[in-house]
Amino acid sequence: MQIYNTLTRKLEEFKPLKHGQVTFYHCGPTVYWTQHIGNLRGMTMGDLVRRTFEYLQYKVIQVRNYTDVGHLVSDNDEGEDKMEKGAKREGLSPSSIADKYIAQFEKDTKALNLLKPTHKPRATQYIKPMQEMIEKLLSQGYAYQTELAIYYDISRFDGYSKLSGQELEAQVVGEGKGQVIDKDKRQAQDFALWFFKKGDHAEAIQTWPSPWGEGFPGWHLECSVMSKALLGDTLDLHMGGVEHIPVHHTNEIAQSEAANGVKFVNYWLHNEHLLVNNRKMAKSEGTGYSLQEILDKGFSALDLRYLFLQAHYRSQQNFTWEALGAAREAHQNLLSILYTPGVLRAGRIIQSYQKQFEQAITDDFNIPQALAVVWTAVNSSNKAEDILATVLSFDQVLGLKIKNSLKVTVPASIIDLAKQRQQLRLDKQYKQADLIRQTIEAQGYLVEDKDGVFVIKPKVFA
Repeated sequence: MQIYNTLTRKLEEFKPLKHGQVTFYHCGPTVYWTQHIGNLRGMTMGDLVRRTFEYLQYKVIQVRNYTDVGHLVSDNDEGEDKMEKGAKREGLSPSSIADKYIAQFEKDTKALNLLKPTHKPRATQYIKPMQEMIEKLLSQGYAYQTELAIYYDISRFDGYSKLSGQELEAQVVGEGKGQVIDKDKRQAQDFALWFFKKGDHAEAIQTWPSPWGEGFPGWHLECSVMSKALLGDTLDLHMGGVEHIPVHHTNEIAQSEAANGVKFVNYWLHNEHLLVNNRKMAKSEGTGYSLQEILDKGFSALDLRYLFLQAHYRSQQNFTWEALGAAREAHQNLLSILYTPGVLRAGRIIQSYQKQFEQAITDDFNIPQALAVVWTAVNSSNKAEDILATVLSFDQVLGLKIKNSLKVTVPASIIDLAKQRQQLRLDKQYKQADLIRQTIEAQGYLVEDKDGVFVIKPKVFA
């Protein structure tokens, strides 16, 4: 298994901390709003990583968190807490907002057939461990207190920019924004571990008592604390969007390695963005599409998943309605080719295609190439049951629920109509036969004539 490691900027052979096991932390959503399909693509990329390892017989312990406090409107410790913003927008408490959008996210990820993570922690469940990590960083001199907050002193941590590869000047907080910054901060790049209920946050809704004063944790702290609690001090994999590299993930490394005294993560994975018409996806421009908007246009969640399979996780992908339409057509064509009445029994996996498939997925999770292997297999001259067995094996990674899609029971009434049509055709009463064909189609099925017999298939597989 070769993985592109953002930390080293090169492909590396994967060597797990424990034989046969992968500890995997995936940055989850801030649950103040419905997640757009760009965020859902990132979640799907993480699902494909997990499925790949499980296909290769690894045991994966996956943590995907919910941020329900501390994430400010800017990732650089500026502005209003996103959860409080959502609460004010809808007249609900922050916890109710979290419950509402966690439920929506769970519904969306289920529709996209994402496997459930081993653990789904919420930041507000880990306030005490966060305070314990802050105390440790203070005692070791990595953090300091002002009137408004407790900050991490990045000058104390060698290699602060090792993940991003940026000069510190490129990571200045609030540069050029006219933002009033805490006058007692030692340097602009220092980031908050704990905000006090003072200054801009004097009216904060979500606060907790602490040894230093009432307040709430900074966003970056939660991932360090929850990953430590659930996966240990050092992780095999940590994944998130490329936007997290210069700030969020950089800060996670600094605080985790300072507090724990060991390397935080061995392999960093970052997925690229989903664009819309080659522009950034944005709610303000009406392009921050939700999954429900996709469904309302007549597409299925698995059509969208098929679209996601067509681009590598480290490549930007461009969303258009035309591209989604083409993905739906390809998805339905795949099912149509695989759908043969009576052929759902297991055949034999075709070894040559299995080898090609595994070569693709172990090459930094090259799912588009793996999908190409699927099409090579289905268009081959092998036995239908062997092709089916092969593709069903591959679907453990692709997650298209192919077996469930092919489990179609044609109603007896449709079969009877098809038999009547067949007899009419034999009697050369073609006009009446065509009327029955139209009746069958109106009920969602197609009847095809092959070598003197008829085949019925659901219209969706046409």
